[in-house]
Amino acid sequence: MPIDLICLDADDTLWHNMRFFAAAEQAFAELVAPYADNAAARARMQAIEIRNLRHYGYGAKSFTLSMIETALELAGDELPAASVRRILAIGRELLAHPVELLDGIGETLERLAGLGRLVLVTKGDLLHQEVKLAASGLGQLFTGVEIVSDKRAETFVRVFHRYGCAPDHAVMAGDSMRSDVLPALEAGARGAFIPQPLAWAHEVATAPVDHPRFRQLARLADLPDWIEEIG
Repeated sequence: MPIDLICLDADDTLWHNMRFFAAAEQAFAELVAPYADNAAARARMQAIEIRNLRHYGYGAKSFTLSMIETALELAGDELPAASVRRILAIGRELLAHPVELLDGIGETLERLAGLGRLVLVTKGDLLHQEVKLAASGLGQLFTGVEIVSDKRAETFVRVFHRYGCAPDHAVMAGDSMRSDVLPALEAGARGAFIPQPLAWAHEVATAPVDHPRFRQLARLADLPDWIEEIG
């Protein structure tokens, strides 16, 4: 069954992202060290991040608000204003980090664009994701860009309908089993999982076993071969 629509995640699929969040989390843990040890601070931060997703969504701005809330929970009224200013600075650094493409992404996207229509399907803050895409220099290769609040099966159903593509003619590729692969499979498409070493625990899920529409790849550069094999 030939593939017509190739949906791609952005963060940590096309360019580096989690390593900047990891650095920000480390800076935050050091800041709140007087009130909690490293492990406890990180665990509380992750719990608050997940709790806040329904309020703030995904992205650096949500992460910054969760850092402030965590610091207040850990330190209470003892938290100095200077610490809040430092947290805001950490958040601004996250928003301003350079866009660093993963190895070979430009060439891989050019090859993929010759095999089907490319659509970017990514979560996060609208403005920040638009800025990163513009800075990447990859925008001209995409037929469309979908910046969504979350990725569920119904999200992909809407995307496929918008681009006039039957699910069995579509593939979604990304680094999150929870957000990129499983909902795309549920929607009837193919899913390619490209793991990366700094995966956020919230995005981890069990891979399907012997699923005919699932493939784990070592890198995005392997996706064109799978698409050609499908076709």
